[in-house]
Amino acid sequence: MTFLRATALVFCEDQFGLVDGKTAAGLVRASERYDIVGVIDRACAGQDAGKALGEAPNGIPIFASLNEAISQLSNVPSYYIYGKAPLETYIPNHERLLILEAMAKGMNIVSGLHEFFSEDPEFLQMAIRHNVRIQDVRKPPSLKDLHVYTGAISRVNIPVVAVLGTDCACGKMTTAVELNKTLQALGLKSVLVATGQTSLMQGANYGVSIDALVSQFVIGEIEHAVVEAFDQEHPDIILVEGQSAVSHPAFMGSMGILKGCLPNGVILQHPPARRSRCDFPMLPMPQVETELRLIEATSTAKVIAIALSHEAMTKAEVEQTIADYEQRLKLPTTDVLTDGCGQLVQALGDNFPLLGQKIQQSSLAKQVTMELI
Repeated sequence: MTFLRATALVFCEDQFGLVDGKTAAGLVRASERYDIVGVIDRACAGQDAGKALGEAPNGIPIFASLNEAISQLSNVPSYYIYGKAPLETYIPNHERLLILEAMAKGMNIVSGLHEFFSEDPEFLQMAIRHNVRIQDVRKPPSLKDLHVYTGAISRVNIPVVAVLGTDCACGKMTTAVELNKTLQALGLKSVLVATGQTSLMQGANYGVSIDALVSQFVIGEIEHAVVEAFDQEHPDIILVEGQSAVSHPAFMGSMGILKGCLPNGVILQHPPARRSRCDFPMLPMPQVETELRLIEATSTAKVIAIALSHEAMTKAEVEQTIADYEQRLKLPTTDVLTDGCGQLVQALGDNFPLLGQKIQQSSLAKQVTMELI
């Protein structure tokens, strides 16, 4: 049976393709939950969303306004998704007006902000009036439903691999999603545990947005999500999405992930051309070696591969960086958006022999099938 995904329009005014537009970028790249029919960003209006990200065209148009989108689409989308992830806590008034307008047109609202739209009296009144729903993806579970650390993670006997990074918004989620899809395409049972709002919007069935939790529950919620995925899915491997960086002075998410999921391995995401921390120009970026040593000093996990973000880099620069890292760090290195996940799959197979056997068997089975066809 084929299930139709709900249609959605993503708001990303003046930020599509930029750091604060990472939620919108993630949704147009991959979404199991929504059929993204358009993006709103006047700065990129008229472009294809895939091409605007420097990737292959994906047929998702970018509109200058909500009214333009509604007038050009064949039907009013079911959902209006706030696709920006700003550092600021509250949205400006003109963006509030657009949300109210979207509800008036019959669109349900999805937000990943710390400002909970479902607790806003004006939004609630409009939602009731037009019979639409408001979903705050970042809203934490009720206190009675939260979990503290129990040690149950110790019975998870399959590879758990965390995709961590050297900064915020550097491609951790994209690498985790792409690797998960690749492993599933190979016939493996791979499950992605989400730790942020975008991957939850994309359709991850396990996890919670950890930066919205009281710190007491961060480690326990990660542990619970991994154990739940292990018990429910009986997977071959569990991938855990990373947040921020262990070395980042402003955020604690990576340490909670390392403690909560006790990964057997780490894939480290790094943007080599970035000179300062995202949203913090006064903070210089760490070297990839520094982050690697810090991860391995604060956990029992080893970094098994490097994934690059090619922002502000030419193809030649990416290729040179890959060769340099592989020579100096002795770790497989790749850019999954341009070169795919083959290097990462190989690294998994090399570090986890039983998983490697399953990968090899799956690859051979697929090869035989293709030869028969």
